[in-house]
Amino acid sequence: MSKAFPIPLNALRAIEIVARRGALAPAADELGVTVGAVSQHLRRAEERLGVELFARTPQGLRPLPVLLQILPQLSAGFTQLQDGLAGLTGAQDGVLNVTVGSVFASRWLIWRVHKFSALYPGLELRLTVTGAMLDLNRLDIDCGIRYGDGSWPGVDTSLIGGQDFQPVCSPLMLERLRSPADLARVPVIKDQTSMLDWPLWFANAGVDPAAALQGPVYSDASLAFDAAISGQGVLLAADMMTADAVSDGRLVRPFNRPVKGSRGYFLATAKGRREPGKLRLFREWLAAEVPDSVLGYVHQQRPEPARE
Repeated sequence: MSKAFPIPLNALRAIEIVARRGALAPAADELGVTVGAVSQHLRRAEERLGVELFARTPQGLRPLPVLLQILPQLSAGFTQLQDGLAGLTGAQDGVLNVTVGSVFASRWLIWRVHKFSALYPGLELRLTVTGAMLDLNRLDIDCGIRYGDGSWPGVDTSLIGGQDFQPVCSPLMLERLRSPADLARVPVIKDQTSMLDWPLWFANAGVDPAAALQGPVYSDASLAFDAAISGQGVLLAADMMTADAVSDGRLVRPFNRPVKGSRGYFLATAKGRREPGKLRLFREWLAAEVPDSVLGYVHQQRPEPARE
């Protein structure tokens, strides 16, 4: 009688992690063994299968096409196994672990966590705030909120919002911005982490998309927001992220000309992963809360000039 698995399950798991993460160390950490032991798992698995799975390059191990073809099935299989064990034990039923970027966390989510907690008092929302794109197959992460085009390998996504964007600034700068062309004569904040598109906004505003902009440069998105609020310059930002600051008067939208881009905020989960009830509640809450938060602010209009 043939064995169900021609290689040990730990070796299969090592193959999956190394192929997905591109390194031996993550597999060693997860399996609780040394990097050398992981390397041995891979070598012996290739010998037993009679198939070379990885190319050994100066940059490290690279999965070959034969492995890449079945990698989604391997990842989904281990994810389902993890979810099945969690369901069997009831572990973490009362905790939802979400990985999220700093801007979404600090400018939108953190101000609304209390609403979610009030609706579902038995469910704790735990945030892992990081600019890194964490592995959603990890057992300690239920889902992530990511900004981009929604197309990431091994990930299922659903759009939350945040596609509309436009310039914002402190009310102190408002009088210097009579038209979009004035942006060439004021400081414009450059957020090095941003994927928003000034040329696209300029084209929609009837301004030369190649217009030169000058101003302070920040490598942290949250600091770029704070710089705009403090009056250091104009920032291009998603309406969803600036709605609260516009509502309370810390920021204004000098032109009220939003442009819809191809990127937005997505709720992301590992492909093939079972959706537990706690994640469904979070998804439904986001679907209701995001439109309310974007539409709920009072539009800041340019004040009428004083009449003599």
